[in-house]
Amino acid sequence: MSVRVRGIYATALTELLIDAGVEVVQASGPIEDRFDAEFGAERAAATVATTDDRQGVGVSGDSESVERVVDRLRGLGRDALAWSAETPDGAVVTGAVTETLGSGAVVDCGVGEAFLPYSNADDRIETGDRVRGQVVDATAPWTDGRAVLDTAVAVRGDLLTLERGASNTTSAGGPAMLDVISAAPRDGWGVSWGRASDEASFDALADALDAANERAAALDEALAAADPVDDADRGRVDDPDGDAAVATTWVWFGRESRFGLDERRRAVTATMPGHHRVKAGSEAASAAVDYVEALCPDPEADGEQDFPFGVTAAQFGPREGDTLTLGHGKPDGRLLTLGRADVESVAADGTVTVTREMAGGGEYDGLGVPKEAGDVAETTLKEGRWWYPTVYRDGDGTSKGTYVNVCTPVEVFPDTARYVDLHVDVVRHADGTVERVDDDELDAAVERGDVPEALADRARSVAAALVSALS
Repeated sequence: MSVRVRGIYATALTELLIDAGVEVVQASGPIEDRFDAEFGAERAAATVATTDDRQGVGVSGDSESVERVVDRLRGLGRDALAWSAETPDGAVVTGAVTETLGSGAVVDCGVGEAFLPYSNADDRIETGDRVRGQVVDATAPWTDGRAVLDTAVAVRGDLLTLERGASNTTSAGGPAMLDVISAAPRDGWGVSWGRASDEASFDALADALDAANERAAALDEALAAADPVDDADRGRVDDPDGDAAVATTWVWFGRESRFGLDERRRAVTATMPGHHRVKAGSEAASAAVDYVEALCPDPEADGEQDFPFGVTAAQFGPREGDTLTLGHGKPDGRLLTLGRADVESVAADGTVTVTREMAGGGEYDGLGVPKEAGDVAETTLKEGRWWYPTVYRDGDGTSKGTYVNVCTPVEVFPDTARYVDLHVDVVRHADGTVERVDDDELDAAVERGDVPEALADRARSVAAALVSALS
């Protein structure tokens, strides 16, 4: 198995995968400089790339390879959580156009919504049309985005792309590659060569073309057996037997996992305390980390315990007077935004207090008291803590009760606080009664496979300690 790795976690994940006996290929220049190892230029069976929001990675490629890589990534920490995409990169789907927008159409694929840019379609698209397309950009479940489609069907890779119905091309500045390698594209498909092909051997290119031809044959077979687009059901076309050849799995790194990545990276090169924790916050923060590590080649510190939250917050935020959203992740991969709150205070130990003014209507979960206009919710977040309390008060400042969320360790970024809710929670009513709630939801999440047992055990232990402390 061979894997291509890119993004802010590349050094740590390269070290992790090499240690696990996985071959890393097409390494970037900085990775080649840091490792005393040979990196081939052959085809990657899977690609690991940082998500746009820097919270984790997407792993795409051959299904078996993706599964093996994800198994290793989940071992980084109890809060490394993974979700498989129902519309992975490379999947071919049939769907119905439900809405047309300025730049493209929204498509209901039966297994989720996708977006088809007009530039990726040959024909005019109208609401109600049936379309068939291939996923060229899957999206992480916590982003609320839509997978992007292209009506061109292809086998896409870094060395080459094999496109159905296209013509062959030459490599950039080189000879007709097919004249010098012992392989040819499948009939009805045209090959174009990627930039990475310039570094690959002829044998590696031939092997990559053979693998692409095999995938192309499977797509031809699936498309030949599929109903005409106008009569087809919504859903996957390339996976008629439910045993897909391609997969995309999203791995979200929680705070523990990020510090686990620091340890992996520190084994290779100078790594400041909280390297990945800071880099996950923003591009500016990422650049600052690179600057610090260039100045301090060997900082000796416990990454998690010595994480410089106060300095990081002072430089990048949040600061008193800012606003902060609560990124309430769910164990099934969804992300709920609990609204924007005003930052009241920020302490060097990682404690951030925020307040929100509540609208009226309904009741507060777990407390069973009415939610009234003018109520104020005061939430105390602390970096690295497995729980956070929210105290609800009426307009006169009288407490209506406290709700304590149990979650993966809180991370307070400049614009948002992030964690994954672990279902079980503790409430303290206005009369002082303490109650533990939603254990059944945690049990169900474990049974579904959304929450690993070790993480669930930690959540139950935290909840028990909170009940004892609040009683």
